[in-house]
Amino acid sequence: MNIANLREQLKIDEGVKYEIYNDHLGYPTFGIGHLITEWDEEYGQPVGTPISEERVNAVFDNDVATYVSEAKKVFPNLESLPAEAQEVIVNMCFNMGAPRLSKFKKFIAAVNEADWTTAGVEMLDSRWAKQVGNRATRLKDRITAL
Repeated sequence: MNIANLREQLKIDEGVKYEIYNDHLGYPTFGIGHLITEWDEEYGQPVGTPISEERVNAVFDNDVATYVSEAKKVFPNLESLPAEAQEVIVNMCFNMGAPRLSKFKKFIAAVNEADWTTAGVEMLDSRWAKQVGNRATRLKDRITAL
C-alpha cells in the first residue's frame, strides 16, 4: 500500500485543515479528519486554533497506522490484497471505523473472493454510500477496476 497515495486520497475525501474546526457532527477536529480526543495536546483548544503542517502530518501518520491495524481486524489478509484494494479498504475504515466496516458482510465476502464487481455493488448498497456520496462512487470505481 502506498501511504503517500493514501494521504492524497484522504485529503480529497476528508479534506485537510490546519486549524481546529467542528466536523459535521459538531466534534472538534483538525488536519485530515482527525477527531480530537482527550489524549491530544489540542484537547480543549478553541475552534480556529492554528495547527502546524508538521503536527497534521504526524497525527495523520499515527491515524493511518491505527486504521491499517483496524482494517486488518476485518480483513486479516489485507496485505495479500491488491494495493488498490488495500487503499480503498483503509479509506473506508478511516471514514467509518472497523466496527461499522465489519457489518459489510457481502462486501467482505466479495473482496475475499476477489469479486471486485460485486464488492463495488455492495459498497454502494449501503447507508454509508448515501451519506458520503461521491466518495463512495470514487472508491467503488477504484475497486471495480481491479
